[in-house]
Amino acid sequence: MIRVEGLYKSFDNKTVLSDINVVFESKKVNLIIGKSGSGKTVLLKSLIGLHTINKGKVLYGDRDITAMTSRQIKLLREEIGVVFQGGALFDSLTVLENVKFPLNLFTNFSEKEKNERALFCLRRVNLTDADHLYPAEISGGMKKRVAIARAIVLKPKYLFCDEPNSGLDPLTAIVIDNLIQEITHEYDMTTIVNTHDMNSVFEIGEKIVFIHEGRKEWEGTKEEIADSDNKNLNDFIFSSKLYKKLKHVLK
Repeated sequence: MIRVEGLYKSFDNKTVLSDINVVFESKKVNLIIGKSGSGKTVLLKSLIGLHTINKGKVLYGDRDITAMTSRQIKLLREEIGVVFQGGALFDSLTVLENVKFPLNLFTNFSEKEKNERALFCLRRVNLTDADHLYPAEISGGMKKRVAIARAIVLKPKYLFCDEPNSGLDPLTAIVIDNLIQEITHEYDMTTIVNTHDMNSVFEIGEKIVFIHEGRKEWEGTKEEIADSDNKNLNDFIFSSKLYKKLKHVLK
């Protein structure tokens, strides 16, 4: 479980996040949704310590990342896997070398052990014959799967994904969604995903947090969205015709 208490974040005296209070549930796929510029990516980066917040707490169990030393944060990050929006693969490294990268940083494994672990993770994301290829030689969907393999190579307790379906066709996006859901439950991870993909909301969202203009306006389950009376949430998710159709289906 990750608990956020009274989180504020500003850049150049401009407030981006205001008084965010939310609990991201263990062993579930938690989604953060909102318009571009709403603050959801800033929130995700604040959760993992890439942004220093102005006020508030981010608690991993009883550990507050905002009060940790740099060494403590490094130890915590061994429990964290991150899938960045563009995949963030190293172009000069092969697929196998990209997946091994966290093992090189955080473990004392032998080269054989690192290869075995990396190849296991590549098999888990259904990439069995791509280990020798470079990022430029694989598709966008494959890059996302490599990024997921790298994110889980250290057997993390927490998985963060920033717009994992960005730039993917609808069918490939479904594959990535299903993979995220499967590994969350398989490894009992607390998963937090930033997304604007409404298919993700209705297919894999177990806990959903809606951010609007830097504030948390709504939280609940995908089933509860249909009954929400929050205008900003409804305007974000549904066009008028689609809203009526989906609302009927979800009920």
